[in-house]
Amino acid sequence: MEDAEPQLLSDQDQTPEPLLSSLDIFLFSLIAGLLIYWFFFRRQPEPVPEMRPFIAVTLKDSVFPPVMGCMFSLPQDRLAAAERTPQIRETSFIEKMKKTNRNVVVFYGSQTGTAEEFANRLAKDAHRYGMKGMATDPEEYDMSELSRLKEIPNSMAVFCMATYGEGDPTDNAQEFYDWMQGTDDDLEGVNFAVFGLGNKTYEHYNATGKYTDKRLVELGGKRVFDLGLGDDDSNLEEDFISWKEQFWPAVCEFFGVEPTGEDGSIRQFELVVHNDINMNQVYAGEMGRLNSFQTQKPPFDSKNPFLAPVNVNRKLNNGGNRHLMHVELDLTDSKIRYDAGDHVAVYPTNDVSVVNRLEERLGVDLDIVFSLKNLDEESNKKHPFPCPTTYRTALTHYLDINSMPRTNVLYELAQYASDPQEQENMRKMASASSEGKALYQSWVVDSERNILAILEDLPSLNPPIDHLCELLPRLQARYYSIASSGKVHSTSIHICAVVIEYTTKTGRVFKGVATNWLKNKDVTDNGHKPTVPMYVRRSQFRLPFKASNPVIMIGPGTGIAPFMGFIQERAWQKDQGKDVGETILYFGCRHRNEDFLYQQELEDFERAGVLTQLNVAFSRDQEHKIYVQHLLKKNKEQLWNLIHSNNAHIYVCGDARNMARDVHAAFYEIAEEMGGLTHTQAVDYFKKLMTKGRYSQDVWS
Repeated sequence: MEDAEPQLLSDQDQTPEPLLSSLDIFLFSLIAGLLIYWFFFRRQPEPVPEMRPFIAVTLKDSVFPPVMGCMFSLPQDRLAAAERTPQIRETSFIEKMKKTNRNVVVFYGSQTGTAEEFANRLAKDAHRYGMKGMATDPEEYDMSELSRLKEIPNSMAVFCMATYGEGDPTDNAQEFYDWMQGTDDDLEGVNFAVFGLGNKTYEHYNATGKYTDKRLVELGGKRVFDLGLGDDDSNLEEDFISWKEQFWPAVCEFFGVEPTGEDGSIRQFELVVHNDINMNQVYAGEMGRLNSFQTQKPPFDSKNPFLAPVNVNRKLNNGGNRHLMHVELDLTDSKIRYDAGDHVAVYPTNDVSVVNRLEERLGVDLDIVFSLKNLDEESNKKHPFPCPTTYRTALTHYLDINSMPRTNVLYELAQYASDPQEQENMRKMASASSEGKALYQSWVVDSERNILAILEDLPSLNPPIDHLCELLPRLQARYYSIASSGKVHSTSIHICAVVIEYTTKTGRVFKGVATNWLKNKDVTDNGHKPTVPMYVRRSQFRLPFKASNPVIMIGPGTGIAPFMGFIQERAWQKDQGKDVGETILYFGCRHRNEDFLYQQELEDFERAGVLTQLNVAFSRDQEHKIYVQHLLKKNKEQLWNLIHSNNAHIYVCGDARNMARDVHAAFYEIAEEMGGLTHTQAVDYFKKLMTKGRYSQDVWS
């Protein structure tokens, strides 16, 4: 081979010597090939999609929750405009603060919108103390830049952090929470304060707020004011007001600033009325993408819910003054998958009669098309809800008109009361004085006055409808434990719920928004099926990986919902030939002949040997009330053997305030009596079971 080239050259001695050898050509070709591959075939970095709400390219809830879909679906008539004005998302909150001359950033971890609302209120308050604030979703920014906050003079970060589930951060705060756990950044010189939102009926009360406060100190941050803890089981609004009234004076002292004395109303959005607009460009209830209800495209999530037809809507109870219902939603062609124990989120609409009464009381045309445009052009939140839309759509689909208005709403609306006494009372209820708190508690909270009731009972109050729409919170999705198994019912999701309806102290009838809306989703005789906007939220409430593990399920009332899915799945596992462990259910209701939910199905499962044991507590069929915890203690020996010796998994679903606590107490007693443990040891024993995933709860208050 070495002689080949010289021989070739001697045979062609008339040819000039080449400039490049074969080796040179080979190396040159190799380099060229690599360059071509680099420029044309390498994986291109994925562009970061615009995550601002209510524009054609969307991400995420609030409220609420999981990863969004339909991120690249644009209506054709808006595609050109979107391409002409590409949105570039600013991921540096530090640079944004510098650019907009702000020195206070308020981050919120929010699942239902309350923490976000509190953050917005704090950001608006800042101007009253000579500071300039902005409320910010930590999911939208690079939180590792927190250490750079000291670059901005007299700056501060405030965190309004809600705790969700079993002590977990909210969906939008998960990345920030993970960052805090893993970082060793030095936060010396970073000033901060934390207000946590939680509920004392849950074991891990305010865990996220407490952790955030503790961790920021560990990293060297300077706490400007003490950690605030709000309890939703008591009066979250009062807790926040009390903390806020002490927080700002502490901020003034820390930074050496004085209140400006400006207490007037500050509008965050400006009204734009659209007199001549194509109605195809007007939102009609969609959560994200315009016209997404007309052209449904998977994947489906909180910004792109699936319109599921209602296949079944039947009453479950045989008597009494309540309405318990079983609803089946059709998932055909949606590609939605779910597991037993997951939650289904539904987007309800407000009662049309209440919307019409608001129209009459305010004396406005609700069919006017409008937009509320953020006055802060740098804000990622361009609108408080999808715009443009009509006032009727906003009050029906987007705004919460059924809950009790918070004190900041009363404060902002007070200026529109022409009667001095009514105005004074509204301002008093929004104050931190003991008299004002007592008045708000009795007149608003205890009397359960929603915005319509307040307008009816304060005749001189006549706010502009656009300001009212700016102030009212968003109508949130409602979550229900799925009452079916995806293994058995792959094309449908089942819901079990009780309709909320009762009379308040003012004599008005309070109707739960979602349950009354679902109740009226009847399948007509002509086959017409109403639809429900929905998506699935994943849960950690899961059957054991090993089917042979025994399961003990405690779910009185509608708490039985996830266990219908569990039992269906255990039956399916049995049909698959798997070794299925003991399946024990503790259910409770008022009367055997009245509200024994799913009685026929449960008794059939018991006869088939799927349900090893069906224990039912009928609380009112005898003089003394019997609840599920009484039945647990009655079967203490069997239960302790299953838990302590047979690796049984315990599941509790239902009321957190009373039932879940009483069930806890019953298990403590069983451990003390049958296991010889002290009370402290018993508590620790079941805490370890929770840590191992053998004691799971799906509870609400």
